[in-house]
Amino acid sequence: MKQRINTFIFKVLIVIFSCAACSQTTKTKFGVQPIFSDNMVLQQGKEIPVWGTAPPRSGIEIQFRNQKVKTKADSRGKWLARLQPENVSLNEKMTIQCGNKKLTFSNVAVGEVWIASGQSNMEVPLVNDWAPVKNGIQEAANANFPDIRLFSVGHNSSNRPVDTLESAGWKPCTPTTIRNFSAIAYFFGREIHQDLEVPVGLIQSTWGGTLAEAWTSAASLELMEDFTRSVQKLQSMPTDLETQQKIYEKDKFDLNIERSRKDPGIMGSDTLFIKTLLRETDWDTIHLPDFWENSRLGVFDGSVWFRKHVEIPFGEASAEFTLGLGSPEDLYEVWINGRKIAQSQMWSPAKQYKIPSGVLRSGDNAITLRVTDFQGSGGFNGKPSDFFLSSEGGFFADLSGKWFMHAGYNQREIETIALEPGDPNRPSTLFNGMINPLIPFAFKGVIWYQGESNTGMAWQYRHLFTNLINDWREKWKEGDFPFYYVQLANYMKYKPYPADDMWAELRESQALALELPETGMAVSIDIGEAENIHPANKQDVGKRLSLLALNKTYGKDIPSSGPVFSSYTAGNGSISLFFENVYGGLKINDGSKLNGFAIAGEDKHFVWADAEIVGNTVIVKNKDIPLPVAVRYNWSANPNGNLVNSANLPASPFRTDDWDLITK
Repeated sequence: MKQRINTFIFKVLIVIFSCAACSQTTKTKFGVQPIFSDNMVLQQGKEIPVWGTAPPRSGIEIQFRNQKVKTKADSRGKWLARLQPENVSLNEKMTIQCGNKKLTFSNVAVGEVWIASGQSNMEVPLVNDWAPVKNGIQEAANANFPDIRLFSVGHNSSNRPVDTLESAGWKPCTPTTIRNFSAIAYFFGREIHQDLEVPVGLIQSTWGGTLAEAWTSAASLELMEDFTRSVQKLQSMPTDLETQQKIYEKDKFDLNIERSRKDPGIMGSDTLFIKTLLRETDWDTIHLPDFWENSRLGVFDGSVWFRKHVEIPFGEASAEFTLGLGSPEDLYEVWINGRKIAQSQMWSPAKQYKIPSGVLRSGDNAITLRVTDFQGSGGFNGKPSDFFLSSEGGFFADLSGKWFMHAGYNQREIETIALEPGDPNRPSTLFNGMINPLIPFAFKGVIWYQGESNTGMAWQYRHLFTNLINDWREKWKEGDFPFYYVQLANYMKYKPYPADDMWAELRESQALALELPETGMAVSIDIGEAENIHPANKQDVGKRLSLLALNKTYGKDIPSSGPVFSSYTAGNGSISLFFENVYGGLKINDGSKLNGFAIAGEDKHFVWADAEIVGNTVIVKNKDIPLPVAVRYNWSANPNGNLVNSANLPASPFRTDDWDLITK
């Protein structure tokens, strides 16, 4: 009897101490990560990690369906418990208790959870005015899917890995909640939900204009020589923002000095290339609007100078003039006759500037632009009509077309590293702030759309992207979870001749990631827009990603890929190309002529080829190349190839050669 009383007293004391531990005022409060909230979706068929904080050594009890799991906070006040796998269900409740404090989450579902990540094309909301989605308003009005749940991760660029994230929690998909959510993720999730008839959870962790290295952990990046110095500098930064800002200001000053010192257009305080009497005898030429990667300058990050001369008739220079310029990649400065009149912000839209009186004069006028590009494509986007000089008196000069061009400083030669606090493109910082806090939440797989910002370093991307995928898998320790991604869509002006192209090289780097297990690539080479880096057709992108998931992850017997080049043979003046994933056969998507194929001999000079479908093979030839050795297909930023399979899914761009690339 005495022993029973003692046992009872001991249990009561345990409860009292546990309540006291969770109730006392400490630095570590009882709570869970924002990923756990009302309306959440938990992944079916997997262990379900649940974690949070509590006063050190305090007990935690979690109840969900028929499970009751207990754990304890460690000495740092962190705790983690794992629920056993569950089957699909709806309208469940989860409770998490620490002493006399209790959290209750309602309308919990068990189903399929996918993470959607990348840059702006994955981030584009279903309804917006900066990158409109096709039929976006109507799509939103029809988005009554209470069993699709949405979770958005707030933007956070962090020097070091953090445990928590900013979010408003899970929301059921309604015409209101879907408006600001990723269009591609929604269209993907809708297909999965309707086909499998299960709840679907979509976690959006995106940031427009960002580099892949920002989404990769420091530990992984340190293995790549290109990022070692930046990562080490970032990790050595003090934690307080004020000191970080002071370091950045000094580094930025040193960086600008180095850039000016290495720019041939600048000598000390004198800007040489803005002088009116300068003659461009050793300058190259380019036709604007365009990116200089499409010129003889090729892949180049840094500054580039442009000059154009305009003749103004006698007596008209006193009128009020307007200068129109396209959208820069990334920013520009403008001088007329040696006088600075404007400068743009990063990625600003096409602008028009009023010219101050006294700047222009009768006769020759020199317009000088200095464009600085930090990553990806450099130059001008937009329409020819964006470039003009006009006056109220009726004068008009079309400034599109031929400009003189001269390289300034080369970013690759710059040694100073300036890391601006909060900049989302600092290596590892988005992994730290927007991916790490999700670990170890259970999910089925990842959909990814990114790469536009890395086109200038396309060769590097073939290693960086596979590192990113392996990195995420290693950090989650859940094996080779599905990782499906979008190959870059067609974009920019159509090139009427075969040429090297960094967008084509980036697509090849993306395709090489298919060598990793449980990966898939949605080809979007046929649904882009020449003048819009954010094409409106997000429906087909989401659909093609869902085909990969339904086929490769969920075992549906459906076509999920377009034709994929596998091998070739050369002989009799032609090259025969063989493909996988032809399904019912190869065909031409539109028109009667097969386009997009270029052929070369030993001289490595590509010309357009005649191509013909013969069964599941494409025969490529050109009468002027009797001994062809290589073929490239859709090797351009915005190609016109039209090879598809019986499912109308496009062939991925490819090349048969292994010749040096321009971004290597």
